[in-house]
Amino acid sequence: MKYLFYLNKYFVKYRWHLLIGTVFVFCQNYFRILQPRMVRHALDLVVENIGLYRMYEGFDSQAELYASLAGILLFFGLVVLILALIMGVFMYFMRQTIIVMSRLIEYDLRNEIFTHYEKLDLAFYKKNNTGDLMARITEDVSKVRMYLGPAIMYGINLVGLFAMVIYAMLSVSPELTFYALLPLPFLSISIYYVSNIINKKSTAIQQQLSVLNSASQEVYSGIRVIKSYVQEMPMARFFMSESDRYKDKTMELARVQALFHPLMLLLIGMSTIVTVYIGGLQVIKGNITPGNIAEFVIYVSMLTWPVTAIGWVASIVQQAAASQKRINEFLETKPDIENAENALSVEKISGKIVFDNVRFIYPDTGIEALKNVSFDLQPGERMAIIGRTGTGKTTIADLLLRMYNITEGEILIDNKNIQQYDLSSLRKKIGYVPQDSFLFSDTVAANIAFGADDADLDKVKEFSKYSAVYQEIMGLSKGFDTVVGERGVMLSGGQKQRISIARALIKEPEIIILDDCLSAVDAATEQTILGYLNGALADKTTIIITHRIYSSLQFDKIIVLEDGRISEAGTHEELLASKGFYFEMLEKQKSETEEIKA
Repeated sequence: MKYLFYLNKYFVKYRWHLLIGTVFVFCQNYFRILQPRMVRHALDLVVENIGLYRMYEGFDSQAELYASLAGILLFFGLVVLILALIMGVFMYFMRQTIIVMSRLIEYDLRNEIFTHYEKLDLAFYKKNNTGDLMARITEDVSKVRMYLGPAIMYGINLVGLFAMVIYAMLSVSPELTFYALLPLPFLSISIYYVSNIINKKSTAIQQQLSVLNSASQEVYSGIRVIKSYVQEMPMARFFMSESDRYKDKTMELARVQALFHPLMLLLIGMSTIVTVYIGGLQVIKGNITPGNIAEFVIYVSMLTWPVTAIGWVASIVQQAAASQKRINEFLETKPDIENAENALSVEKISGKIVFDNVRFIYPDTGIEALKNVSFDLQPGERMAIIGRTGTGKTTIADLLLRMYNITEGEILIDNKNIQQYDLSSLRKKIGYVPQDSFLFSDTVAANIAFGADDADLDKVKEFSKYSAVYQEIMGLSKGFDTVVGERGVMLSGGQKQRISIARALIKEPEIIILDDCLSAVDAATEQTILGYLNGALADKTTIIITHRIYSSLQFDKIIVLEDGRISEAGTHEELLASKGFYFEMLEKQKSETEEIKA
């Protein structure tokens, strides 16, 4: 239960649902207990008057006695029916409080997990796959809800009914009660043993389910690659093998759970037999009446479902504990990137950026991406970062956005360490276009307006023109209302890149970072976008990360990264004069352009 203790805060929050539901449980059990008593009285009445009825055989009084007995029995029958109806009403309200409470807690728990996921840093997402994240917020939460609702409700019902039934039985005959309940200790030992097995197998099942979810998510996301390489059958075989493992684990659990019901019925049946036998001896001795035997049999039958439910509830609790353990693992994960105690809210920044001997090692891989990188940008200046793949260019963008904390050195914006700023307000002031242009499964307009709270359709259209994608959007089936599909699958790579550019620019941020965002557009479109960027970014501090050299863009500074270090730095003319990597890259680019023209 230690993993489920985490949920106690929700029981406190919804305490009135739980308390009132508990009252309803005891009320419905109270009226249930009265029914066997009515049956006892009715049966005793018949047994006591059966001899008298036979004595009046052949007399008119026999018919009157029969009618009188029939009327009394009808009265008892109606009382039992009314008690059942009242019990049903309280049972309805019991479910309306406790089951509703479980749904409310499920809602809160899912929101808590989702909110916590959003707070976690990039290193966490690199270490954990999407399928596992999804399994914990869906399947695991559903398992926990079964504990919060049915298990709690039937657990309270079990305790309440047991207490009332045993009290009623003891008030009739302590000896008969002892023999009737004798099999229950054996039941408890069996449940304890089997529950431990269920707990282990439930944990293994949830882990295997995460594997299935991850495999499915990767196949659906990479369906183009799978089809182009004709790997449908190998992937199907892989999924089938993982499904077989899941099936085998669930079948093992099903076999263990199958022990519960027959075991309960056996022990309850033994209780019934013992009750009738010992009760018969007690009747012969004159200690109890025949009606008491019927009453006890009904009491034992009443305990059949609660006792059977012990196994079911124990199974639910064990599965919920296994799921809550997995949920707690993520909820207890603290993000490395958090606001300082007195974080500064950014209203407006000028855009001055300073990297001072910045060194960075990726926490998940241990790779040293940046080694003593230093540069500074004044407000409104424009800088290009050039280098081969894997030299640390994108890392600089991630560090400016505080996706990671630096290992050594200092990053300043407007002469303040970025760790002093409030994360949300800092990131709102930075427009970022990543290498991988990610679009949400929403309309084109919603994707462009993402992050800009005041963006109306006119503004969306205006910035789509700046990124040279307006005409192509208008050519779509529903224009700006076209849904682009998952990750923008309905659009080309160039269209996705330009929509991403429009999305960054519409924020009108003070700092703009463009990470190789023109790799999928043609030369004419590239010139259109660069023409806008020259004017629109005149007063913005801009960092352009690229593999190409844009001669039409004027840069105040250019740095060349090599193996995480700045190997060259200066203006376009200075770097050409030094005849290093930048010069070689420009010459190679020119020759490629000439070959294309030829």
